[in-house]
Amino acid sequence: MFAVVRVGNKQFKVSAKDVIVVDKMDGAVGDTVELADILLVSGEKKPEVGKPVVKGHKVTAKILAQEKGDKIDIHRFKSKVNYRRAKGFRAQLTRLEILTVA
Repeated sequence: MFAVVRVGNKQFKVSAKDVIVVDKMDGAVGDTVELADILLVSGEKKPEVGKPVVKGHKVTAKILAQEKGDKIDIHRFKSKVNYRRAKGFRAQLTRLEILTVA
């Protein structure tokens, strides 16, 4: 059984015991969260497609880690005027383990 869930602005195809990395969510490591926006559920029967979400199903996940992503280096440069700027950015991420798709 699998489901397609929307977390933030992204969609993920998940099934039990999958590990996904999403944008930062509130909660401590070890907390259980319920993913509310379920767009599709497929199992032994015919798939259920939501309009826009599927009612009566839920996906639960456990927070494994609150972490930072890889560093992104940003460089700005203009020739002939000696203009140079450098910045760095690391996204705040949450690692989730999917416990159940029901």
